[in-house]
Amino acid sequence: MSAKGSELKRVRQSAKNKMRNKHYKSLLSTAVKKVKNADKNDAAEELKKAIKTIDKIASKGIIHKNKASNKKSKLSKYVNNL
Repeated sequence: MSAKGSELKRVRQSAKNKMRNKHYKSLLSTAVKKVKNADKNDAAEELKKAIKTIDKIASKGIIHKNKASNKKSKLSKYVNNL
């Protein structure tokens, strides 16, 4: 099977999208970890930052809006139980 132009373009696009998705998912996990590792006083501020990050990632289509909603809900519940 030969590599045609459109196939090569698709490989380039998927590699670029993979790097972009990996970057944003890394930001997401870092934001969640910061909330969970924060003490009681700083947790609310970290939660605001994490929610902003989650919304940004969902708006870009990296994660589904329902997954974003679930993450925000679980983090809020965690912070409220501190």
